[in-house]
Amino acid sequence: MAEGKFVTYYRVSTARQGASGLGLEAQRKAVADFLNGGKWTVVAEFTEIESGKNDDRAELANAIAACKAYGAKLCIAKLDRLSRDAHFLLGLEKAGTDFVCADMPKANSLTVGIMAMVAQEERRMISARTKAALAAAKARGTKLGGYRGVSPTPEHRAAAADARTSRATSRAAEVAPIIAGLRAEGVTSLHGLAKALTERGVPTASGGAQWQPVQVSRLLARI
Repeated sequence: MAEGKFVTYYRVSTARQGASGLGLEAQRKAVADFLNGGKWTVVAEFTEIESGKNDDRAELANAIAACKAYGAKLCIAKLDRLSRDAHFLLGLEKAGTDFVCADMPKANSLTVGIMAMVAQEERRMISARTKAALAAAKARGTKLGGYRGVSPTPEHRAAAADARTSRATSRAAEVAPIIAGLRAEGVTSLHGLAKALTERGVPTASGGAQWQPVQVSRLLARI
């Protein structure tokens, strides 16, 4: 049973299919059947006419951005509507974009999950080798852990500040389309935007559920 927030993405390969609705209707029905029942909300919908061989798709990028902005899951009718490239699908998981296929709800476990397990096993082996090397070093009398007498330099602090700024700028770019939509609807004040973002379930930069006007002000300064 579906629960949570979803962003739906539909794709057809030709303009003729897009104009006639062939393929799109079937995809929408598959998604509707999957979402039937449960507690769910479709926060955004995207439709694209593009070949499945091309992973550089504008509407797919917008759908992924919406997932990040809303903290939602990408919902598609069939796996091949998203991509046939396993590396691309693995990239979605690495980027933190979860997705579900209406016709095969466990597809993310059957495809990306298998690759993730392989990567996990590789990480386990690296960890085991690292632990063995540390144990050998300790046996030789090498002192491990503890303070090494290294204090953060101004360069280190500047780099950390740059990283925080980069994350804030990236988050602002993700939420910018939602802000633009709200303004188009006539919501322009900081208080109104904060209230609308909260009501729509858009997480704050820190992952919180409640937006404050000052947060919106900072975000707008970065857009």
